[in-house]
Amino acid sequence: MFQGFLNLNKPFGWTSHDCVARVRKLLRLKRVGHAGTLDPAATGVLPIALGKATRLLQYLPGEKAYKATVQLGVRTTTDDLQGEIIASVPCAGLNLADVKTALAKFTGKIEQIPPIYSAIQVEGKRLYDLARQGETVEVPARTVEVFHIEILDWREGDFPELDVAIACGAGTYIRAIARDLGAVLQTGGTLAALTRTQSSGFHLANSLTLNDLEKQLEAGTFQPTTPDAALQHLPSIKLPTISAQKWCQGQRISVTSGVSGMMRVYEDTRFLGIGQSQDEILIPQMVFEPIS
Repeated sequence: MFQGFLNLNKPFGWTSHDCVARVRKLLRLKRVGHAGTLDPAATGVLPIALGKATRLLQYLPGEKAYKATVQLGVRTTTDDLQGEIIASVPCAGLNLADVKTALAKFTGKIEQIPPIYSAIQVEGKRLYDLARQGETVEVPARTVEVFHIEILDWREGDFPELDVAIACGAGTYIRAIARDLGAVLQTGGTLAALTRTQSSGFHLANSLTLNDLEKQLEAGTFQPTTPDAALQHLPSIKLPTISAQKWCQGQRISVTSGVSGMMRVYEDTRFLGIGQSQDEILIPQMVFEPIS
């Protein structure tokens, strides 16, 4: 049985749920989950957890990176080109210098209102479900962090297009950045294309398409990323066998790690799970591989 992570390159038009269902069928595995939902029109890195590794999704790093194309002069209901166009005004006079000045407002910690067509829940209901039912809901703003925005290309015209690379924290909506950039420029803006190049420590260069996965499974060569390899951002601690056994049984044990917070826990080279170190006490959080 497969236990670990699959770095999937999500195809255009598929929902994240579609990908999980396909992987579940290909691997004949019931327990499959994903980190960081991607919209159907987006492509790129979608980390998939297999087997018991689904319990480790919450411990993956939250940083993400994208390549995006923003079309200016257009506003849509969904803040991307998949939605209905609600305004279209040519802005051929817009120049790159003005765009650079406006983009500077979107780095650091910023307040962002998620798109009304998104998976965020308000009073227990998904925003996209409420939007499809025609209900008007006030979406609360939230603080997100954008580490870096780099301009990759600029194409002039009545409806100029801007290619950018964006590095950001979890929960950031690139569609909202496209929309809000258009608002700052007073032209309107929407997301025309999006590829996630990095998510939760996984990179596009090392990703597999669904076709790649099928071929590797047929050849018997598929090997998921091991759980501890996906958690290298966390510090680690090795326990002697007796202490490791107690820890795996749910007991708190004394340690001298000098570290506070979440840690990878090992018995020699064997990955046991995730513990929280607090005041020189190691508290079990998730036992992945108990010692019998």
